[in-house]
Amino acid sequence: MNHNLLLTIAKYSIWEAIRDKFLIFIFTGVVVLFFLSLFIGELAIAEGVQMQSAILASALRLFSVFTMGLFVITSMIREFNDKGFELILSHPVPRSSYYFGKFTGFSVVAFLIAIMCTCCLLFYVPAVVTLVWSLSLFCELLIIISLSLLCLFSFNSITISFSVVIAFYILSRSMEAIRLISDSPIVASSSISYQFINKLLDMIAYITPDIYKFTQTDWLVYTSANINTDILVVLGQTLIYVLFLSCVALFDLYRKEL
Repeated sequence: MNHNLLLTIAKYSIWEAIRDKFLIFIFTGVVVLFFLSLFIGELAIAEGVQMQSAILASALRLFSVFTMGLFVITSMIREFNDKGFELILSHPVPRSSYYFGKFTGFSVVAFLIAIMCTCCLLFYVPAVVTLVWSLSLFCELLIIISLSLLCLFSFNSITISFSVVIAFYILSRSMEAIRLISDSPIVASSSISYQFINKLLDMIAYITPDIYKFTQTDWLVYTSANINTDILVVLGQTLIYVLFLSCVALFDLYRKEL
């Protein structure tokens, strides 16, 4: 792997986020969400601080995930259209250097987003809990970056790639609720269709990350005692899925013909 090329590509990706004013957009969005949470908290009859932190954390998480995924996809599509991708890979350099250079650059951008979110939540939540929540958000963004790169190499389309990323995220985030509903005795049935759907849900839950365990609002509101165990699960799943998605993306990248 060419480390100099990797760092150069990573710096270019970071510079692109600065040049396109993406980080300014993120900062503006974070500030707007912060003031909206202040307004909503003033309307709360009781537990105003808890409500403010819960609403702000949920909004920041969704805003960060959607904008990060869209930034990665549009950035890569622009590079494909400008022939920068072909130009780099036409040189005798490992394609893995290109992939990990992009991944590193986008990861730095994700880290900056997590830092912005941390600064807002520090007004409501103790620093230690906020840092754990932000670390989990960063891990969540790493999975989104890996998935976005994989979708771009596979589909080469903004619409399809972003739709797949968002569908994957929503499904992973809501999988626990879906399985709880399917296991409810109210909807339980011995029919073949019910059994098939139940097994299908179990299979999907097995192969998708437990994103519902990531970046939990309960950590901020109730300062959960299981936060240390939860963050270990988050770190383990992040490592597994980032490695897996990266391997699949590299496989797609190496089989591409210029």
